[in-house]
Amino acid sequence: MAVNQFSKAALAAYFLAQLAWGITPAYAQSESDDAALTRTITALDAKVFDAYNSCDLKAFGSYFSPTVEFYHDKGGVTYDRETVVMNTRKYICDKVHRELIQGSLKVYPVKDYGAIEEGEHIFCEIKTGACEGAAKFLMIWQNTDGKWLMTRVISYGHRALLPAEKEALKLQSHP
Repeated sequence: MAVNQFSKAALAAYFLAQLAWGITPAYAQSESDDAALTRTITALDAKVFDAYNSCDLKAFGSYFSPTVEFYHDKGGVTYDRETVVMNTRKYICDKVHRELIQGSLKVYPVKDYGAIEEGEHIFCEIKTGACEGAAKFLMIWQNTDGKWLMTRVISYGHRALLPAEKEALKLQSHP
């Protein structure tokens, strides 16, 4: 019993000392680190999809690892940057553009690797401007000496927008 109380007291003293000296457990990450990571990945997301939407395939491809794995629930799997860029040219350029659903983007750190980005986006037809589809996405970003590249992409849950969602989009774009 006395040993158990001593152990609890020693453990409490240890954590109090860590707090006093500003030392945090290895798994803890400060709020400012999380905010900085979120800003970085949000900015990268905007750049990737600006290139995607403008069909700047050189810029678009520069955000992917040469050995990227891209999993698409409707299109299957690709295992390299060249195929991802080729598929974007074939199926996306001059056909649709992507818009991030506001508030859906979330970023999580991956220790000693980079980050996980998740969110949801809609796709709008370029010719008509009609936004007809939505999908969820998950991207794994690797940070090597300050250079961020996507190593895994999962695009899933593709679906048609519901009439109420389409109406809400119209209201957002035409207040």
